[in-house]
Amino acid sequence: MRNVVACSEGVGRLGNAGTPEKTPKASTPSTDDIPVAQRETVAVAPKRRTSKLAVLGGLTLLGLVALTAGVFVAQQFQQAPPATIAIEPDTATAPKPSASPEDALLGHYAYKEAPQAQLAPITSDGGIKLRKAAAVAYRAMEAAAQQAGVSLVPISGFRSLEDQKYLYFDVKADRNQVAAERAKVSAPPGYSEHHTGYAVDIGDGSVPAVNLSPEFDKTAAYKWLQANAARYSFELSFPTNNKQGVSYEPWHWRYVGDIDSLKTFYKARNK
Repeated sequence: MRNVVACSEGVGRLGNAGTPEKTPKASTPSTDDIPVAQRETVAVAPKRRTSKLAVLGGLTLLGLVALTAGVFVAQQFQQAPPATIAIEPDTATAPKPSASPEDALLGHYAYKEAPQAQLAPITSDGGIKLRKAAAVAYRAMEAAAQQAGVSLVPISGFRSLEDQKYLYFDVKADRNQVAAERAKVSAPPGYSEHHTGYAVDIGDGSVPAVNLSPEFDKTAAYKWLQANAARYSFELSFPTNNKQGVSYEPWHWRYVGDIDSLKTFYKARNK
């Protein structure tokens, strides 16, 4: 029988001579003894971790670049003027806009009737009235003309819708005129400047025969008005070749001496 003894290096066998046989030490295998598949697995593992880190780093860098570019582009859009803002045309060369079909009827613009409380007489009998501001200006203008030896005579001032209905429809029928023909000398009701209380027809007291006719422009009254009416904020409404196509009316003047009258005659028609 063989005896088994313990030794510090491990468990050995007793030989036939009684001396213990040393257990042979396991030799460390060389890398050449490791199968190729195992060597590749061990070698590739750390590279795969490095590759993941590189990809994550690259994505992070791309994200920062994209964020920076987005902020820059947003700032550029904020600083640039909106594309919808158009450049205003040069008023010195741009043509004046004409009235749209909604603004005019047979060449005349729509006007509201002035309130009676805002009217004041310009004749001694109170039969002819204008808006208060226009009345004050007209009386001053008439007095100045009188001092210059010129007789200004008011023929017509404020007109109601009923007054204008008669002048347009009834007179048109009496004279056998078509609508467009009548509109050249008289506006349809609701479209007369006389409704505003700012318009006045003026004649020459010395030559009444030419009142309300084109020949009025040959009178002293007309010549004085041409030279001085603007001092009192009056202007000719229908000069020759006017854009509205209304017949030349040298007797028809309108007051434009306050903001309301300016809006009435200019802003509403975009002149």
